[in-house]
Amino acid sequence: MNANIAHRGPDDSGVYESPDDGLSLAMRRLAIIDMDGGRQPMTMEGGRYTIIFNGEIFNAPELRRDLEARGVEFSSDHSDTEILLRSYALDGEDMLRRLNGMFAFAIFDNLEKTLFCARDRFGIKPFYYFAGGRRFAFASELKSLTALPFVERTLNPESLYHYASLMYVPGPATILASVHKLPPAHSLRYDLKTGNLRIQRWWRLHFGNERLKAEDANARVRSALTKAVERWTLSDVPIACSLSGGLDSSAIAVLLAESGRPLKTYSVGFTGPGEDSWNELPLARELAQKLGAEHNEIVIDPESLIADLPKMTWHLDEPYGGGLPSWAVFKFMSEEVKVGLTGTGGDEIFGDYMRWRHYEGRTLPAVRTKARFAREYFERHYYLSDAEKCQSVFQPHMIPENNTSDFLYSMMNDAPPASVRDRITRMDMETQLSEEFLLMTDRLSMAHSLEVRTPFLDHEFVESMFSMAAAVRTRFRPYKQLLREAMAPLLPKTILDAPKKGFVMPLKLWLRGPLSEMTQDLLAPQRLSEQGFYRADFHDRYVTPHLKGQADNTNLIWGALMFQLWYRGLQERPQCT
Repeated sequence: MNANIAHRGPDDSGVYESPDDGLSLAMRRLAIIDMDGGRQPMTMEGGRYTIIFNGEIFNAPELRRDLEARGVEFSSDHSDTEILLRSYALDGEDMLRRLNGMFAFAIFDNLEKTLFCARDRFGIKPFYYFAGGRRFAFASELKSLTALPFVERTLNPESLYHYASLMYVPGPATILASVHKLPPAHSLRYDLKTGNLRIQRWWRLHFGNERLKAEDANARVRSALTKAVERWTLSDVPIACSLSGGLDSSAIAVLLAESGRPLKTYSVGFTGPGEDSWNELPLARELAQKLGAEHNEIVIDPESLIADLPKMTWHLDEPYGGGLPSWAVFKFMSEEVKVGLTGTGGDEIFGDYMRWRHYEGRTLPAVRTKARFAREYFERHYYLSDAEKCQSVFQPHMIPENNTSDFLYSMMNDAPPASVRDRITRMDMETQLSEEFLLMTDRLSMAHSLEVRTPFLDHEFVESMFSMAAAVRTRFRPYKQLLREAMAPLLPKTILDAPKKGFVMPLKLWLRGPLSEMTQDLLAPQRLSEQGFYRADFHDRYVTPHLKGQADNTNLIWGALMFQLWYRGLQERPQCT
């Protein structure tokens, strides 16, 4: 299990075993804070508590001062792992609410014979687990759990069904029926004596209704984001920025430069069809020069990503149909640094692409509006309707009781009433942000032993932003206006006025060109028939017309192809490093 995630921590490894309790804990370390004193597993004197921990606690210095004032004596110089351990020994589960950071950890209580595990508020760091037959196992990545002989690799039909519309697998389920994800902002307690498992939420995003004047809102954004960036640069090793030239990453870079820290920036550009519409290298270069940053950029051919597709899908752990250019960004950065900052989270906080605008001024009482939600939100913003999946994509036994639209609708209403805009924002932050963007960011960065940090998801910053009324935080036009106005004194006008862009792979052409042979092979009728997931006529209905240029089925075929690459990697060729 530990060997399967060696890429997450090439600097060190460790194992704790308690044979009498039937317990083993293992970890891989990417050493960033307290290089010598933060080794794991870490056990307190007396032997009662032992911890393994993935992530960083960014208010660790403040927590340490508080603990020392309460009489705690530390063994390490400034290890945040020891701060977690001693906080739990003193305050138990209540310590979670005081943590600012990204984390997934497990603490074994050798007296009570319990295992306490927890995950950060937004799910920046992963946590998979298996529970059944008086066995319990957990890991940072699914590929660790599948090393266990009792973890079956049977596909979860409902997860594949949802994936076809979302291009990611929503939690708490996974693509395997036997494995689950601990949801963000949840904790878990497992009793080794009884096998009892308890999972509960320890934090949730809430919304306020402060109606600030424009200048006050702008000042709040700048002040709160500055503090977040300062906190999230806690490190004993150099830190760099991924700089796309977009508003979010530019805001992080300029605030990092304002703090006086040496600034190192990385940008990746791509050549190929349509490159001019999404190449932001000139904007990134302009800002880096203005900030006096040590700027690094590389231009690669998008088709060079194709050769790495099997490796990417293995590292991603679950089927995923977006965001793959990040692989090149993180690979480039990891050649020189261990820690990078990104602008992930800015979109969700400041407008979420205004996907809520069609509901503005309406209410969505439960049940009565499911059809409207499906028609005006789900089918508008996702890749494949439930009707098409049922009628022509999946075999009948793959169709679950609850369709994907109803799944999202239930999540949107699973909280106290708030404005429609806020409810959709919360739903997306608890689904797409955690299960797509953060999963992709974690897996594709850790594949290269790079720790990526997301200051926009500093919970103090997020809570400050969402205390403002939705109409203050988000507006119809222009997109992300509050963040633009707040950063206007610090960023050049070219970046403030630049339209939203993104790395867009020319998938339609790839599928008809360099990926054509792979597509024909992995989506062949006989293969689909033998698997029993997709309908056997999927190839004739969708693939053939697309390859002949008679139809554009890019998203549907790409999603199916990425699933097949994942399936081949896990089930048919399970070793890929």
